[in-house]
Amino acid sequence: MQDGAEPFHYALIMVARSQEELAGIRAAGALVRSVFDRMKAAARAGVRTLELDVIAGDLFAAAGARSAPRHFYDFPGHTCISVNEQAAHGIPGRRKLRDGDMVNIDVSVELNGYVADMGESFVVGRGRRAQQRICEAVRRAVLDAAANARAGESLNVIGNTVQRVADRQGYGIVRNLGSHGVGRSLHEEPSYVPLANPSERRTLQEGLVLTIEPFFTTGRTWVEEGRDGWTLSVSPGALVAQFEHTIIVGPDGAEIVTA
Repeated sequence: MQDGAEPFHYALIMVARSQEELAGIRAAGALVRSVFDRMKAAARAGVRTLELDVIAGDLFAAAGARSAPRHFYDFPGHTCISVNEQAAHGIPGRRKLRDGDMVNIDVSVELNGYVADMGESFVVGRGRRAQQRICEAVRRAVLDAAANARAGESLNVIGNTVQRVADRQGYGIVRNLGSHGVGRSLHEEPSYVPLANPSERRTLQEGLVLTIEPFFTTGRTWVEEGRDGWTLSVSPGALVAQFEHTIIVGPDGAEIVTA
């Protein structure tokens, strides 16, 4: 632990200590993963985003789970599906996917009182090399950050790791979309933007449950809200890609429950 670093205030966050808590987070994570995989497999040219969202709704219902964005925020969809310059919170609807579209599917669920959250950007069809490259870069940043997120380290170890990958690959990091704690509700402490922050004083505790969720972009590093009051986008024509996992911090790295 760094000298002078401050621990999180436990009343505001989920720190999984019991076997029941760990099992609950893992079960929610496994469901999120399976729903995302079914949706991604169905994401082909000609498919409407609403059709993908219906898949999620049916799977949630079968598992006795609830859509976290719908439950906590009354979001008008079971999942968030964002296309091309849309970075986050895209509303599923009648839009048909096309070959070469970049799609982000963000799935979060409440299952038996526990919440997990994940998202991934990918390309429909073959796409362009630039699209594949940014998706791979943000995925690598999250996996590297999870490997470095161990108890006693500064929270900034996540931001430093993500920043190094973004800088090396030549991408900006969206500044007004952040990562967050998760576990009992969809958005808990710690709230943070995963980029290098020398003034960060919080430290990671064993059992802390949180997401690592950077957004890499080739355009402006600030998203704007659309007319629908939900969808957040970068500048038209820019690439933006997100990758997100829910993790449980351990003594030697993080357990990724949405892998």
